[in-house]
Amino acid sequence: MTKKVKIGSLTMGGGSPVSVQSMLCAHYYDIEGNVQQAVELEKAGCELVRVSVPCEQALQLIPAIKSSVSIPLVADIHFDPSLAIRSVEAGVDKVRINPGNIGSDAMATRVIDCCRDRGVPIRVGVNSGSVEKELLQMYGGPTAEALVESALRHVRLIEERGYDQIVVAIKSSNIPTMVSAYRLMAKKCDYPLHLGVTEAGTVRMGTIKSAIGIGSLLLDGIGDTIRVSLTGDPVKEVEAGRDILLALGLRKGVEIVSCPTCGRTEIDIISIANEVERRTRDLKMDLKVAVMGCVVNGPGEASNADIGIAGGKDCAVLFKNGRIVRKLTGDYVDQLLSEIHRMKN
Repeated sequence: MTKKVKIGSLTMGGGSPVSVQSMLCAHYYDIEGNVQQAVELEKAGCELVRVSVPCEQALQLIPAIKSSVSIPLVADIHFDPSLAIRSVEAGVDKVRINPGNIGSDAMATRVIDCCRDRGVPIRVGVNSGSVEKELLQMYGGPTAEALVESALRHVRLIEERGYDQIVVAIKSSNIPTMVSAYRLMAKKCDYPLHLGVTEAGTVRMGTIKSAIGIGSLLLDGIGDTIRVSLTGDPVKEVEAGRDILLALGLRKGVEIVSCPTCGRTEIDIISIANEVERRTRDLKMDLKVAVMGCVVNGPGEASNADIGIAGGKDCAVLFKNGRIVRKLTGDYVDQLLSEIHRMKN
């Protein structure tokens, strides 16, 4: 079990639920845009939000965001350790620094001391593009071993300053490298691990890559927080992250199971399944709902579902726990949702 790290109101590690996080992508000088995006992310279920602080002007984002959302805020810092210090002084709940570009050990020490004195955790963030040159030469490139050694160097520096509120991320855009690196890191330290496939790509491909990489590690029991990195609306990152946790049984919610449709199907299974998924996404209940196209794939194959419908000719049947309850005609979705809401109450 990993160490517990307190990040604002969020506890990470130590058996705490795996949290979902994202990063703001509005321009740093657009305070209103960043605040609006942070609010939207919180509404979508984001539990930790990160903002890039590339210059002094970007420091204005911190109080504006902090006053608008209740979830913890992380400052993402590259190259300039003074910005990390000023971000801590401005009230961020965690600082993300990259050991490959934050400067000398002396500069990093200033950041560590500031965070330690104020009790602000540090996320050591390493990726394949930031590994130190000597490690790249030693290991022949940004291998899993190089990523881990880079992270451990900075972890040791933080520990030497008497601080242990650390979260580690060792990301790669190559899924096998990413998975190997985290498995190796999990053997070498007990700090909470932030999982992610960096530069994963578009919403479609990035979600697939992230589900494979993040999901593989979570099935191993590795990982305390996740970010699905997508080239797109960050709300999609949160939705994908929550869906990954739901699919793995690590997050409660409504899970939709539906058949892939075939020539036997007598109802518009595609539209119905999508509508049921849309209308149940925000329900706060642990429920498996089946939407099946015919009696072949109906109550029998979906008998482990709590509730569902199976199509017939000009009708459908409603079933619960594999047993048919009654025949449905008319708007199947409305009737199914009515039954689900009764179960909620």
